[in-house]
Formats: sequence, C-alpha cells, structure tokens
Amino acid sequence: MQRIGFIVLPGFQMLSLSALSVFELANWEIGKPVYDVRLLSETGGSIRSSVGISVATEPFDNRNFDTLMVGGSAVAGALTPGVIKFLRRGLQRSRRVASTCTGAFVLAEAGLLDGRRATTHWHRARELQARFPK
Repeated sequence: MQRIGFIVLPGFQMLSLSALSVFELANWEIGKPVYDVRLLSETGGSIRSSVGISVATEPFDNRNFDTLMVGGSAVAGALTPGVIKFLRRGLQRSRRVASTCTGAFVLAEAGLLDGRRATTHWHRARELQARFPK
C-alpha cells in the first residue's frame, strides 16, 4: 500500500485537492486499495477552504509517507513553524515531497526548493522566481 499524505492549510483552494482524484481512480481501476490517502494538518480537525468548504484532517504525527504533498493557501500566516518543520522532516522521511499549483510557494518558503527546479501556475511563476531565487 502506497501512503499519500496531503497537507491542508487554512484557506486552501479546492482545486488543489483535485490532484488526489488520480489516487482514487487508480484504486478503482485496479479494483483494490493501492493508495491510502490521508488529509493532514498541524492540529487535525476541520480546515476551512478559501470558499468556505471544510474538510476533516488528521494531525501531523511520525508516520512515513511514500508521497507527501501540499497545496497553496489564500490565508496569510497559514504556513506556521510547525508546518515548515513537518515538511522538512517529510523530505527525509518520504520518498518524495510534492505540491500542487501554488503549493510551490509553501515548499520554497520552507527552503525545500533551494537548488532544485520547480514550477507553479503560469500566472505566478515569475513571482516564485523573484521571491525565491535559490
């Protein structure tokens, strides 16, 4: 079973969760659970999106993930020291760390993109490059 952890930040954009559909469809096509997808947040519980829809999350813990993902957020201050610590630890404890769309800003802010090639939504790509030149 492949473990997928998706970090949900307050003010997340619903579109960022759409990437999880590929794991759902893969399980359906294969006919059995191959991917175990977990929504995560620093404290667990209900996290509200930018449009007001909330999702239930599990709190960060010491689990290892095959893939740890993060989406962006429309809320200032959503990226806390606890989230940064969890992401940095995830870089060492997961086979891969990834983001959807503006989640690249979250990874860059955590210092995880330094020295790496990265991309984001075309409308924000120059901003990412300017804010995080490393």
